[in-house]
This record gives sequence, structure tokens and C-alpha cells, in this order.
Amino acid sequence: MKRSSSDPQSTGTASQPAFAGGPERAALLDEALAAAPDLDTRLRLVAGQIEGRVAFSTSLGIEDQAVFAGIASASLPFDVFTLDTGRLPQATHDLIDRVRDRYGVPVEVVFPDSVEVALMVRQGGQNLFYESVEKRQLCCRIRKVEPMRRYFATAGLDAWVAGLRRGQGVTRTEAAKVEVDEAHGGLVKINPLVDWSLEQVWDYVRDHNVPVNRLHKAGYPSVGCDPCSRAIQPGEDIRAGRWWWENPETKECGIHVEEESGGSGI
Repeated sequence: MKRSSSDPQSTGTASQPAFAGGPERAALLDEALAAAPDLDTRLRLVAGQIEGRVAFSTSLGIEDQAVFAGIASASLPFDVFTLDTGRLPQATHDLIDRVRDRYGVPVEVVFPDSVEVALMVRQGGQNLFYESVEKRQLCCRIRKVEPMRRYFATAGLDAWVAGLRRGQGVTRTEAAKVEVDEAHGGLVKINPLVDWSLEQVWDYVRDHNVPVNRLHKAGYPSVGCDPCSRAIQPGEDIRAGRWWWENPETKECGIHVEEESGGSGI
């Protein structure tokens, strides 16, 4: 998906060239996004200033739905993919079909390796993740982290976009708008909502009539795998319903925060 400066979808200018790569690219894009007034402008900047293939990774959460709406409304040439762990709620599967129909955008579904899943279940049982942080991280690694790594290894990407916010939990407070994702070969990772509040996200969703997971109305602010997500009580932290048997410091699967540095995220 290479785009020239004459492409009408490109927003790059002589003072904002396509980036050459590495930390310099990340720093320049971070500066540009910091000055952008809204989500739609930020996404157009990404499309205009990254010369190459960009993918949006969605878990169909409220933040991801806002980003998806912005990408679709501007017809940005981003690939869109999601991970199906094999344990997702039916409501999430239904939402995948709804957004495909609503926006007319293909959503590639990436699955874990069935042999690895079968071996894990044979050795640890269907619900091994309840037994320890290590076993839960193993399950996340096989069902989420490794499938994403395989996707990135073959997709030929230049950058990827995620719906990460600093307010999502204590493991994400240091997240930047633009990062160099060393875990995936130095890809540029863009978090266009990283400095937004949850209220801002919901305002955007309501203003743009964005379809959302029906479990949000049932008290689930965050929806992951079915056995690892539950509704929360009024006043609880928004991530309290995810891996609720663990401490907040470990509530990651390894996608956004590596296990070695404080977590195991969708």
C-alpha cells in the first residue's frame, strides 16, 4: 500500500515528510499527533506520514470501535485484523459481523495454532488460567501473543495502530502516542487515543453512532475472553472485571506490555 505525495489521501507536506524509520520516525510522528486536535485528524496524519502498510489491531473494545469508526469514515487504507482466541463471547463475534456490515471494511480474523492450544489444554485443562498468573500468561501467550507475532512476521507492515489509553490501568500509564515496537521487529506503533479519557471515547462513540459490544450495557467496561471477563460494580476500576483474581500490576497479556517488564493486552 505505498502512497506517493500526490495521492489525495496523503496529508504529508514538504515540512512533514514520510518517515525514514526507527526512533526518528516515531519522534516526528509523536510531535505531529500531539498537535492534532482530534482523533480523525490524528488518523489522517498517520495515513499521510507513514509511507507503507499500516494495520489496525482491534479487540472490538470501546476504544477500538472509536478508532475503527475514524478509519472507516475517512476511508484510510489500513488493514484491519482481530484475534479470535477461541474463548471470545458470542457478543464479540456478533460485533465483528456488525462492523463489517456497517463500514464495508474487511476484518481479518487471526487464530491461535490449534496444535499449541490442544497441547496446553491437554496438559493444564480448559481453565488453567485461574490457577496462577504463570498459567494465565501461558494461555494468553498461546491464544493472543504468538498469533499476533505470526501475523506481524508475514504481513509486511510498516506500522500498526492500537486503541491503547493510559487510563486503562496501572500497566499503561507510561504509554506514548508513538512507540517503537521492538517486540515486533521495530514496527512503529501508534496509540491515537492514549491521552484520552474514557468519557472522551464515549462522547466520540455517541456522536458518531458507533456500534459497540452489547456487553457494555451489561456492566462490562472491558471485554476480553469470556471466562476472563465479568461485569463490575459501581465505583470499581474499569479493568476490575478483567482477570479479577490477579493484582492490577499483572493484568496484561503480553501484546502491549511484555511479560518481562511488568505484565503478561487486549
